[in-house]
Amino acid sequence: MGRPRTPLLDRERITTTALELIDEQGEFSVPQIARRLGVQTGSVYHHVDGRDGIVELLRERVASAIDTHTLSLAPWDAALAAWARSYRAAFAAHPKAIPLLTTSPVRAPRVLEQYERAVTLLQDAGFALPDVMPVIIALENLVLGSALDLAAPEAMWELPDDTTTPRLAAALDAVGEGRADRAFELALDAFLAHARALQGA
Repeated sequence: MGRPRTPLLDRERITTTALELIDEQGEFSVPQIARRLGVQTGSVYHHVDGRDGIVELLRERVASAIDTHTLSLAPWDAALAAWARSYRAAFAAHPKAIPLLTTSPVRAPRVLEQYERAVTLLQDAGFALPDVMPVIIALENLVLGSALDLAAPEAMWELPDDTTTPRLAAALDAVGEGRADRAFELALDAFLAHARALQGA
């Protein structure tokens, strides 16, 4: 039998399959990837550096949807806001990947390069070096929390009736559609206001 024209296995297919599994069930295993691709588990290890290697491929795949050109905008706060919105959209597309990617060290070179650009942006804007990473991490906490909020049901509060919690019921009625987007923009504005104060301190 001749060899298939398209290889059964490569890093791209492994990454795509792992991401499909995470989107479906919030987790993946190497044997699951192998079964879905119709290959032996050992064959997967010929292409990747174990589970940790797959996690970094996943990180690169999800982060590739972030528009890094936003970090070249001016002024710095407009750049950071645009990066945050793009970052949020990229991770909101795969919310079940967030716990996995935020609890393992970042090693992927393309992702590290994005952090390098963010650090450069803040340093060039005049932030003190000890403040740079706290600013980036705080922004990430905001972005990733909001990405999870986007994946949540629009109605996150189920009230048995309006009489037991009337003010909550009224507030929920008043917020209308786009609750997650409005909350994100509110938090982002507050974050940037504090960051501007920190920059001028």
